[in-house]
Amino acid sequence: MIDPAHRYPTHLIDVVQLANASRVVVRPALPQDCELQRVFVRRLSDETRYFRFMTRLSELSEAMAERFTRIDYRSHLALIATTFTDADETMIGEARYVVEEGGGVACEFAVAVADAWQRMGLARTLLRRLANHAATSGIRRMVGDTVSSNRAMIALAKDAGFAVASKREDGRLVHLVKDLPACDRLSSAIGQAVGRCVVAA
Repeated sequence: MIDPAHRYPTHLIDVVQLANASRVVVRPALPQDCELQRVFVRRLSDETRYFRFMTRLSELSEAMAERFTRIDYRSHLALIATTFTDADETMIGEARYVVEEGGGVACEFAVAVADAWQRMGLARTLLRRLANHAATSGIRRMVGDTVSSNRAMIALAKDAGFAVASKREDGRLVHLVKDLPACDRLSSAIGQAVGRCVVAA
């Protein structure tokens, strides 16, 4: 029998309109998105790729891409944003969290948007939806690290209510932390559309 917590969360599929009036699909990642994920990372600028992974990385290996797309939607969730041209789907953004070990009350998150699609509200949309799902899954805190030169991510985090502090052990990095509201999981599962447990971002 399939654990309901691991079923594909179809309620997270949506179409959103960005600041430039473009409409993009936001949906949870699927195992078949492996190559889509690799192409997305490969096409990022060197700076954006460095901001995302905090290391000099040219592309994802097949093993890394598989880990990014074979997820259980509870302890590891990835929301991706895609556009369609003719029959081709292109990934233009992602936001994901991985629940930390030791009780499952905190998760580490990351957000990345393709260079040509930045400053259009996509990162904000992805982060808000990611935080909402984390809260309704019983996660109480989101944390993340970014390099101190990633001013766009730091500004986004502050605007979304994250506390931002330099890491003592590594002056290159800043630590982002946000406490999430406690949610009624049953009410959330039944009443997604009525906006219970909305996390501001």
